[in-house]
Amino acid sequence: MPGRRAASLLLVSLIPAAAAAYDGAPFYGYADEPGGGYPLSLPQTLRATIAVPVSRMATRPADTLAELYPALAACWQAPGGLARPGDGAGDIEITVRLALRRDGSLIGPPRVTYAAGAAGDQRTALVRGTLDALARCTPVHITAGLGRAIAGRPVALRFVYRPPA
Repeated sequence: MPGRRAASLLLVSLIPAAAAAYDGAPFYGYADEPGGGYPLSLPQTLRATIAVPVSRMATRPADTLAELYPALAACWQAPGGLARPGDGAGDIEITVRLALRRDGSLIGPPRVTYAAGAAGDQRTALVRGTLDALARCTPVHITAGLGRAIAGRPVALRFVYRPPA
């Protein structure tokens, strides 16, 4: 198989001499900089943590991610009987993963990916209340620029509720 050996030698000769094994370090910088890798990109999932309930509603369309997250959480209310004071319960957390269209409406149903601080019937009420709140708050009012930037991108929104003492 002299043809196969020649092809192997050709491929080996094309490998740069300065190539080193990947050491697990992330690539930073740009390809034209010395030792640079690739340009940095935005994260695939947009993440935020919101303390709920949100104290005030937005009066204008959201133009940034910092304005979007409270607008999505504005309709959240604590379900009745959720961790009454004196139960020794800490914070109640629930994370929902969703995606929005350019107009601020949901793409498919939101998905609960994490819930802590409530069990049994309280957990069921927490999940239902959170999904209902997202249904009430969508389509969220966003600007055209923000709509183009987030359309179809996954959003992981973590609600944290601290029951009154």
